Amino acid sequence: MSTISSKENNSSKLVSSEEFRNVISHFTSGVSIITVREDDVDYGITASAVSSVSLEPPMLLVCANKSTGTCHTISKVGSFTVNILAEHQGGLALQFARANTEKFKDVNMSYGELGNPVLHDTLAQIECRVVEEVTGGTHSVFLAEVQKAEAASGDPLVYFKGKFGQFKQS
Repeated sequence: MSTISSKENNSSKLVSSEEFRNVISHFTSGVSIITVREDDVDYGITASAVSSVSLEPPMLLVCANKSTGTCHTISKVGSFTVNILAEHQGGLALQFARANTEKFKDVNMSYGELGNPVLHDTLAQIECRVVEEVTGGTHSVFLAEVQKAEAASGDPLVYFKGKFGQFKQS
């Protein structure tokens, strides 16, 4: 596992966590739920830190807080599913964002080719196998190859300035 660290020198100082949170909240992102399964236990977290990395081979990256069971399980299992949420799924995003809850209660799902939960009625599902994990501050960054991907029609749930919203095409 690699570690990414910031290096301070006498001529520069990092912004505070509060300043960074405020500024980065102005970046609109999609909303997804990352799911994984180990020993008949399902894990999941809401995540907006998901990005395409490469088309050849198809790869993406996911960032997960190292303190979560989901992150630890992805590290052990070496795979996960990204479930991209549709605009009407803000409640589901909140359900998976809360710690120590029955996240999968009343969730329509099945298990994908890699054995991880695939949530139904989402905008898209991407099943991935981890090829590299690096650490960046409080998070693990998983680089993964896409094994299977499916998409439905509809509009995405978006996250902006700490709130969920809808995408408006111009």
